[in-house]
Amino acid sequence: MTLLEVMVALLIFALTGSAILKAAGDHLNNVGQVEAITFANWVASNRLNQLQIETSWPPKNNVKGQMDMADRTWYWQQSVVKTNDEDLRAVTVNVGLNEDYSDNVTSVTTFVAKPTLGNN
Repeated sequence: MTLLEVMVALLIFALTGSAILKAAGDHLNNVGQVEAITFANWVASNRLNQLQIETSWPPKNNVKGQMDMADRTWYWQQSVVKTNDEDLRAVTVNVGLNEDYSDNVTSVTTFVAKPTLGNN
């Protein structure tokens, strides 16, 4: 083998290695984003479940709070919007990692119905 052939082979290996490292780095970054979105969705679901079991009507607008999950503190904020039905409200929970609510990871919306008294 000549020196030129060896240098071309090294160049090919270097380019291939760089491409593999970039792909692996992008993959790890995407896995972190998916993990954050998953935990944020769980936090929003927990808040919406708490809201479903509360008996106060209508739900309060612009309520803020925090929840610890996966060794992180998640900050949530709920907003309530009236619907055409007086017994139904649209509730959106925004979840993020910043205490000032400047950067949301996810947003989940559901509808909450006015609690009814059961006749037994």
